[in-house]
Amino acid sequence: MTGTVYDFAIVGAGMAGASLAAELAPFAKVLVLEAEDVPGYHSTGRSAAFWEECYGGPGVVPLTLASGRYLQENGFLRQRGALYVGRAQDRAQMDDFVETFNGTGVTIERLDSGGLKERVPAIRDEWCDAIWEPACADIDVAGLHQHYLKQLKVECADLVCRARAGSFSRTDGVWTIQTESGQEFRAANIVNAAGAWADNLAQLAGAKPIGITPYRRTVAQLRVSPEAPDDLPLVLDINGDFYFKSDGGRLWLSPHDEIPTQPCDAAPEEIDVALVIDRFQKVTNWHIEAVEHRWAGLRSFSPDRLPVYGADPQVDGFIWFAGQGGFGIQTAPAAARLGAQIILGSKPDGLTSGIDRAPYDPSRFFTS
Repeated sequence: MTGTVYDFAIVGAGMAGASLAAELAPFAKVLVLEAEDVPGYHSTGRSAAFWEECYGGPGVVPLTLASGRYLQENGFLRQRGALYVGRAQDRAQMDDFVETFNGTGVTIERLDSGGLKERVPAIRDEWCDAIWEPACADIDVAGLHQHYLKQLKVECADLVCRARAGSFSRTDGVWTIQTESGQEFRAANIVNAAGAWADNLAQLAGAKPIGITPYRRTVAQLRVSPEAPDDLPLVLDINGDFYFKSDGGRLWLSPHDEIPTQPCDAAPEEIDVALVIDRFQKVTNWHIEAVEHRWAGLRSFSPDRLPVYGADPQVDGFIWFAGQGGFGIQTAPAAARLGAQIILGSKPDGLTSGIDRAPYDPSRFFTS
């Protein structure tokens, strides 16, 4: 493989790198380099696994809605519904939320306390206001990731694991990539799909860091009494202090935390688990019998919290596909298709025709 010059060397084989590679591989010779033993070890493998129309804000909605059609048609979604909940003192935030998403194409409906109680019988009476999002669904994250890994294999892209990038050099329009284990690869272009490590990778290649920051997100799995119904909606606090969903009779509970951190193998902090349990007990009447499991993952945001797709304006042959926050999985189909079209200079198709590319261009971070 060392004698091959690839068109694109994609660094990172999580959902971002795998999906982009699958979209590029029919048109170019593609290499995917993954630092870990298996693809998807970090953010992809630790997702809360839902597709939610409002998640990420209005700037992400076009990617989410376009991806939803792909996910539904290919069998990766299971209907659940979502509720944003608030108390009487949260009415202004609820009103602002509705106004924010008005005209974006999402489907939301205001509910009174009766409509909320009907969907979440265990919720305490002071939680009396809700916004219902019926389209919210669970995502088969592992299935979607394998779908893209299979596609890139069918299209003869090369995937190499245990290949952490150590250095980059560029001569006569070709990058030489040296891994920390001593492997060497060459490619005309490097695609930065390194997630939490995106800015670090940029610096290795001599590019200016954009300011992509990793944040820790904690989730705990609870056994509660009575058992959580499997058809429970995803429930999110309008103030962003918690969310929970059922899974096989258990509850997945998160403090919706975003703790800035260095790129790492994220682990949960006991204080974060204790904090969200305290919040949860003030929201519902469920009795917590046990905390069965806890984990943490990373989500990485650019300074304006929108993803970054396209060529670096200062370093030839260096391409960004990063900063996809916590919405990288639910937007993967449209993001990968759009990213490939941007990289290849091709026109939009049925999946991406309604998406404006400009808000995601890396050049927005390089203007004076």
